[in-house]
Amino acid sequence: MTPFKLTEELVHNIEQLIENRNDAELNTLFLDVHYADIAEIINELDDDEATYLIKLLDSDKTSDILTELDEDVREAILRNLSSKEIASELGELDTDDAADIIGELPKEQVQEVISKIEDREHAKDIVDLLRYAENSAGGLMAKELVKVNENWNVLTCVKEMRAQAENVTRVHSIYVVDDEDKLKGRLSLKDLLTTSTKTHIKDVFIKNVDSVNVNEDPEEVARIMSKYDLEAIPVIDEIGRLVGRITIDDIVDVIKEEAERDYQMAAGISQGVEADASIWELTRARLPWLILGLFGGAAAAVIMGGFEEMFREYTVLFLFTPLIAAMAGNVGVQSSAIIVQGLANDDIKGSISDRLIKEMLLALLNGFILSCLLLIFTWIWKGDFPTSLAISISLIAVIVVAGFIGTFVPLFLDKRGIDPAIATGPFITTSNDIFGILIYFSIAKLILGI
Repeated sequence: MTPFKLTEELVHNIEQLIENRNDAELNTLFLDVHYADIAEIINELDDDEATYLIKLLDSDKTSDILTELDEDVREAILRNLSSKEIASELGELDTDDAADIIGELPKEQVQEVISKIEDREHAKDIVDLLRYAENSAGGLMAKELVKVNENWNVLTCVKEMRAQAENVTRVHSIYVVDDEDKLKGRLSLKDLLTTSTKTHIKDVFIKNVDSVNVNEDPEEVARIMSKYDLEAIPVIDEIGRLVGRITIDDIVDVIKEEAERDYQMAAGISQGVEADASIWELTRARLPWLILGLFGGAAAAVIMGGFEEMFREYTVLFLFTPLIAAMAGNVGVQSSAIIVQGLANDDIKGSISDRLIKEMLLALLNGFILSCLLLIFTWIWKGDFPTSLAISISLIAVIVVAGFIGTFVPLFLDKRGIDPAIATGPFITTSNDIFGILIYFSIAKLILGI
């Protein structure tokens, strides 16, 4: 493939070629360009130009291009294609990609498109996939795979594999099933090549094979494939029958989407949005957490109002309020981020109490070091040891409490089946600001005897 770099000049030239209907030059231009690179170009075109290019290029390439497009661009193109044209594109795709695209069509068009797919077996497989929930292994898998019966001999096995492999883009594994299609194991290509043609598969196949149920969560599938370095994993139904496989490219998409979603949640964005989404969509995604921050700030102001008399006598306490709030927020976010990462990677071992004790000891050590530095700084600056001591002791308490909240909240949410990533953003920051200020002034009031 030709090295590719998207530039404004390239996009402009392609727009000019489309405007002039220079089909021959467009076909030549895209002849050796990877479909993912073409998709990147189409994402920059308007709907009519994108549709024109999809209709112009060879369907073997455009079917793959559709899977790489931004969702809104693909939806716009599909609206401009007839049911027959869509069916032609889907006929070139693996069943999992075809099912994903059909799932984006209006309900009234789905049946019409499926009826126009020429390969009826392919259409049947797509329909089978549509019955699985999108957020499940069944909704992620493809029907294309190579499987052999344990009762076949090697010669029959090779003949059947040749026929099946025509419909499979990449053969990652050869799966072994019984007469009821139940998954029994996998077949090593080396054993197949070095074994007598009369030998039965049941005498040479490997019985240990990792698999997932059709109802398994995609994140769990990703964890299993990552743990065992699998390029593909078979999917079985409730009674153990082999119904499909999930390949690493699909799992990479799952990991990417989950990382993007967690990052947005940690930043205080309540739903998945793109950078070029509409102002209304961006507002809906951001506003809930901003409102939470507003009420959190109001609550902190009310708390500070309750200590108004202290400010008149000890103005220096007011000066360190931003520092206390910032330290509480930072420690809470650090603690929660480590826990969320550990939960995502399945690295959190032991009981919740053990984890809490460890994090609180860590917070206590960090708090002691930081408080000593703050004590020295404040004493030198203001020359008031009692006040400096009160601020420093308050900082230790605030850091310990922030570490506790930052650790406990994501663990608690995870136990309740709620995505713990929500705990790494404004939720932790706001709650720690409120508790931090309350603890700060309460301890200072106690030590200073106000």
